[in-house]
Amino acid sequence: MKKELHIDTLMVGDIPTKPDPYGAVVPPIYQNSLFTFESWEAIQDAFTDKVNNCIYTRGNNPTVALTERKIALLAKGEKAKLFSSGMAAVSAGMLHFLNAGDHIITLKNIYGPAISLINDFICPKMGVEVSFVSGDSLKELESQIRENTRLIYLESPTSVVFSLQDLKAITKLAKRHGIATMIDNTWATPIFQKPLTMGVDLEVHSCSKYLGGHSDIVAGVLIGSDALLASIHCLEYELLGAKMAPMEASLLLRSLRTLDMRMERHQQSAIQVANFLEKHPKIETVNYPGLASFTQSELAKEQMTGFSGLMSFKLKTDKLHLVKRFFNHLSLFSIGVSWGGHESLIYAPAISCMQEQSSEQFEKMGISLGDMRISIGLEQVDDLIDDLTCALNII
Repeated sequence: MKKELHIDTLMVGDIPTKPDPYGAVVPPIYQNSLFTFESWEAIQDAFTDKVNNCIYTRGNNPTVALTERKIALLAKGEKAKLFSSGMAAVSAGMLHFLNAGDHIITLKNIYGPAISLINDFICPKMGVEVSFVSGDSLKELESQIRENTRLIYLESPTSVVFSLQDLKAITKLAKRHGIATMIDNTWATPIFQKPLTMGVDLEVHSCSKYLGGHSDIVAGVLIGSDALLASIHCLEYELLGAKMAPMEASLLLRSLRTLDMRMERHQQSAIQVANFLEKHPKIETVNYPGLASFTQSELAKEQMTGFSGLMSFKLKTDKLHLVKRFFNHLSLFSIGVSWGGHESLIYAPAISCMQEQSSEQFEKMGISLGDMRISIGLEQVDDLIDDLTCALNII
């Protein structure tokens, strides 16, 4: 009996529906807006199954479909649907589960724009109610369930503070109450965490981060069952029009071939940087699930097989001039809002959180001026640690 292939082997090889007539080692980019048919009967048959046929690229495209199949395989999902951005995917997923008058439970520290989507769009425009919880207490989450609760939206680890949720326990609870679950799994990637195998209904990623990995595309993806993704395809995907472009899909397909190797390098370097920061006298705390001292380290080991390169830490000062001095003195860490690419980045969450969130929401998130978020790239880790050392020495 032939053994199952390793995931990195599956990512290197492509899985077209039929062989390329020219034997191209890289799949072609179908950069066309529409697809033609030989007869009335042929196009009519295509319309009977729009989910699996190429009629118009806003619906399906061969380059995009190939990349979707590979992502679904990686995440152990039945189907995946690519979107033009991570927020397009988040929006489509939430809107699929929610109707006017429904209730959603989510976390205090999810991705900032996702909070804004709920607070500034879904709740006021649809009459949806929301409850924010910490996520680390099943009892707290259960206490917020109502008769009209339709969705539990998770992010494990969460933004900025990197707290985890017990995915198996939460999905079991949700299924008992007939509530859908959705998770942002961008941080861990399907390499290190597979939420669908733990009972989550819908998985979302910003492909602009690790899946893309080169800071040259903006994209998002939803992964789940055939039935769920077929429904999203015909409604939110096609009607909201946030389609994935063939060129970006081709770049994403390229990146998936090296995802496993890149994630191993991110992890190895990040653990060394986190250990360095944890021991530094000018650092108060380090938030990184890969640390042995992390408060939820046992849950992290249970749910994840590895850790990515994004972490946060708190300087032992909230004095703005000192925070800025450290922030501006780094030379290898570029200043930027995203993460997950080949380059190392630094960002202070307070910069955007104070503008995107209300003062009350900002306070609930537990973020201060001294909180820094860094993304460890693919540079030599000793150089990154030296860069951090020099910046810390001047505050």
